[in-house]
Amino acid sequence: MTRHATFTPPPGARAYHLRTSRGEFAVVDSSPGAGAEVRGVALLLPGFTGSKEDFSLLHEPLVARGYRVVAVDGRGQHESDGPRDDESAYAQRELARDVLAQAAALGAPVHLVGHSLGGQIARAAVLLDPSPFLSLTLISSGPGEISVSQQQRVKLLRDALAVLSMAEVWEAIQAMGPPEEVGGPARGIGDQEQLRRRWLGNSRAQLLATGRQLCTEPDRVAELAAVLLPLHVLSGAHDDTWPVALLDDMAVRLSAHRTVVTGAEHSPNADRPLPTARALADFWDSVRKG
Repeated sequence: MTRHATFTPPPGARAYHLRTSRGEFAVVDSSPGAGAEVRGVALLLPGFTGSKEDFSLLHEPLVARGYRVVAVDGRGQHESDGPRDDESAYAQRELARDVLAQAAALGAPVHLVGHSLGGQIARAAVLLDPSPFLSLTLISSGPGEISVSQQQRVKLLRDALAVLSMAEVWEAIQAMGPPEEVGGPARGIGDQEQLRRRWLGNSRAQLLATGRQLCTEPDRVAELAAVLLPLHVLSGAHDDTWPVALLDDMAVRLSAHRTVVTGAEHSPNADRPLPTARALADFWDSVRKG
């Protein structure tokens, strides 16, 4: 597993491995300057085939609003170690327990943010134990399984992973177009060589297991609605993975704050980072006041 950063961290950010009770996880960590008030800490989870770098454009505007931002590679993602062949290590409950350990290592409570697959892992963590969290924001992450068209794309990827090397699969992905609709790589984050190195850093078992999760995730909105935690559903104005109307309905079912970022699609954090950061910070400010 590669241990050196393949992306340039945002200005003022630190890239390191966060030690937790469940192992070390690669993070990019940005904080307000010395003497500045820290209004809160945010833990950001990336989507399928994504990484902590997918949030790079959010760091500066969120730090300017007084928030410490910690974006993490999950187990078996990019620069975080994980088994290469044991899919059971990537069961959703195991990934959720990793998130609880990350929050504890940061000194909970934190504002939890999950993009796409990361949102479903974040939801699972909150359902296991909501106490380490001040709020939960789901970015382009729907109530259950992904759309039929995206399930077909994930099946193609899983079939390819069964018979090809990671390098060969990368070449096939480039030929058909990257699967950014299901969580990564986000547009505008890194050049092609950086994205290739990120792909090669992923665990095959992690991709197989989480791809299956995306295609079979049950609707757990009622469970989440029963948790006494401020909730925020944020998305772009168009999304092929979970239709925006479905996300609207989910927000109503959750009694959640709702943000639609105009001009953005499945990755508003990359498509429109400034309005996305503003919506996040405004929501966290409202939680803080409340």
